[in-house]
Amino acid sequence: MRVGLAMKLVFSRKGFDSASGGFPSPIVEGVPVSLPIPAKRRSHTTYADLGLGTLVEHVTGRRLTGANLCHCDPMFENGRCAFGQIAAAQSHLANNGVSVGDVFLFFGLFSELDGSDRHHRIFGFLRVEERFLLGVDPGPAAQPSGFAIRHPHTIGRWPRNNCLYVGRGLKAATATDDLRLSRPGGPVSRWRVPGWLRRVGLTYHGRSDRWQGGDSLRTVGRGQEFVADISRHDEARTWLEDVIDLIGQSAALGRRAGVFRQPDSKPGSNAASR
Repeated sequence: MRVGLAMKLVFSRKGFDSASGGFPSPIVEGVPVSLPIPAKRRSHTTYADLGLGTLVEHVTGRRLTGANLCHCDPMFENGRCAFGQIAAAQSHLANNGVSVGDVFLFFGLFSELDGSDRHHRIFGFLRVEERFLLGVDPGPAAQPSGFAIRHPHTIGRWPRNNCLYVGRGLKAATATDDLRLSRPGGPVSRWRVPGWLRRVGLTYHGRSDRWQGGDSLRTVGRGQEFVADISRHDEARTWLEDVIDLIGQSAALGRRAGVFRQPDSKPGSNAASR
């Protein structure tokens, strides 16, 4: 914990949702499987390459297949994470001083495999150790070390502020209730949040009518990166470290139990909710 130093916490929306991909990412055999959004260019990676071909066909009713390219980002491998951002979202991160030492908590829209119980949940984290401004045409030399799959932000041409964040990171391997953001039974956008968040503030959520009491937030419908400056808030730092520990414990439990690791195995017969 970086006591006394600047620290930003970023709630970062990633993976399938109603606009990107068209469906929630599924929870399969108790494991949240964040499906990367589809891509038409600037990718060398298909869903089948990630072992997600059968699953994405099932979830989308074959609107996407294993042969479709995807934007594999954030990318996790061997306890590391690489995440790229561009354009207005990257400008927002830069304007809020997000850099080395800060933490991304990745969240997305999830449901059971049959489409029930749609909700937002945290599925991974990145503690930033390096930040690279890749620029317009980065090329293979910009590929972060330690990642077998070519990162999409190193392929093709991008906006000038194309940036890559790299550091320690893990994905949760169990759909623990402690990582669920949406209130059970409520709309997806109604989050249960720690009491300190309203006091600290969260970008794009400054309107008072978005907050109810000390532990409920109605989130904005769009937007990727929501930043909280927790530099001077020990309670917030403790909460964040607890979440990181929880993701680490979940990942370790998944490895020991040999949980769902090959999403290309045929899912259940019930079609996902359309």
